[in-house]
Amino acid sequence: MTKRVVTVPLDVLSKMSATDAASRLIGSDLIRYIDGKQLIGRIVEVEAYDQNDPVSHSYHGKTARNAVMFGPAGFAYVYFTYGMHFCLNVVVGPKDSAAAVLIRALQPIQGESIMLANRGYNKNLLNGPARLTQALKIDKSLNGHDLSLAPLRLKLNPAIKSSDIKWGARIGIKEKANNVKKWRAVLNDSAYLSRPL
Repeated sequence: MTKRVVTVPLDVLSKMSATDAASRLIGSDLIRYIDGKQLIGRIVEVEAYDQNDPVSHSYHGKTARNAVMFGPAGFAYVYFTYGMHFCLNVVVGPKDSAAAVLIRALQPIQGESIMLANRGYNKNLLNGPARLTQALKIDKSLNGHDLSLAPLRLKLNPAIKSSDIKWGARIGIKEKANNVKKWRAVLNDSAYLSRPL
């Protein structure tokens, strides 16, 4: 039986908006267990999405594909895109708020050689949502997974100072002209971003 890791306070994410949770996730760790090994990546870049956002998967309501987004918080929302890539999101916000944070880039902390092998020894290791899921072997089987449990855990490290986080436009999304909210958060001066801010 898998033991629940009580030191991961993921319930904190249920009290946050998508953008607040995005900021809170910067500097936290994703821990992937594969064949008895731990692969660890530190979150350095994310994008926020909520139900009021026209480009969010939840904008038009609940479907079989996006049901995980409607809560509870602290679960993985994994989807397949462009017919070839998986993307990992952390569900956040109160139940039924249908909010999630896309993990866009990680800094490798542990298990880099295994990550490289999983990526076919491509040096662009974790700097992109599809690259990091390939490096950590994350696929649709982890959709709806409780992120306080192995084989994929989210460890909330102490919050990063707001001055160390920068905000900007999301990548590959044409924002509405009247939407001045910045949805992409990055760790300032990180060398591991998918794209400079």
